[in-house]
This record gives sequence, structure tokens and C-alpha cells, in this order.
Amino acid sequence: MSEPPKPFKVAEVPASWRLASGDLPDVNVWLALSYAAHPFHARASAYWQTACTASIPLWFCRTTMSALVRLLSQPKVMGADVLSLPAAMAVYQLWLNTPAVGLLPEPTGLEAQLQSLLGTNSLPLPGRFWTDALLAATAEAAGLRMVTFDKDFERFNLSRLEVLALPA
Repeated sequence: MSEPPKPFKVAEVPASWRLASGDLPDVNVWLALSYAAHPFHARASAYWQTACTASIPLWFCRTTMSALVRLLSQPKVMGADVLSLPAAMAVYQLWLNTPAVGLLPEPTGLEAQLQSLLGTNSLPLPGRFWTDALLAATAEAAGLRMVTFDKDFERFNLSRLEVLALPA
């Protein structure tokens, strides 16, 4: 195969380019979307419809993927509707087979973003917020909007955050 003629060149990536656009839903949103009996299912479904109508991609990261599979397979969370690990993994796979959903690779700069979030917090961050901090840093590093039911994410001063209103 011959080389292309000289006027061809590889496009340069602009400095503003990000890995992805869209939303990084917290596991509480993924769980509510996945489980029709969840008390926040209707609110999560309304968010899903809005995102789909606006063509906003939704992303899993390894943290939200593993948390969803873990929660779906926990009897204390799911009660009589608990799933086996393979069945819980199948739910995750169904999401990935949806054109609006993808698995986000670890974004460049994640560790630096995490250090920044941990270092700029005015109060010492309790260990129970570790996963939240990791998700917040993932969203920031990838340029995604963090979407959650958890108001605790406001502590991270994210550039893009939507805390979904809880049903009354």
C-alpha cells in the first residue's frame, strides 16, 4: 500500500479536546434506573429520558460498574429481588449494549485531579467519602457532568454537577 499524497495529514487534537462528553451517573442513579421497585426509579427514569432526548451520552466507569453489580447482588439492598453475580453482570451488560451508554476508560490526569480534590477540601475528608472523591475526580478529569442523588458531592465544587431532586 502506498502512502497518501502530500496534502494529507493527521488532524491535531485541540487543547480543549476531552475524552468524552456527557454525564457520569453515580451508582445511586444506575441502581434506581436498573431496579423498577427502587423508590427513586421514576426520578431516575425522567433523567434518563431527558438525557436521551438531548443525546447526552451516559458513562459508567469501573467504580460505578463494580458498585452496581455489587449492589444488585446484595440481599440487604435488593431483598427478595437479589441477583446472582452473573445476573447482576448481565444487567450491566444490558446497559452497555444501549447506544447511549459507554464504559469510560480511566481519564488522563485522574490521579492529579483526585489529589487536587483531596487537597482543596476545607475540612478533612472522612474515609467514607473516598469513593465519592474518586467519582468526582473521574468526572472532572474527563470533563463530564456528575449526576447523583447525593448532595454530598457539592463539597467537591465540581465544574459540572447535577443533584437530582428527590421525590417528595
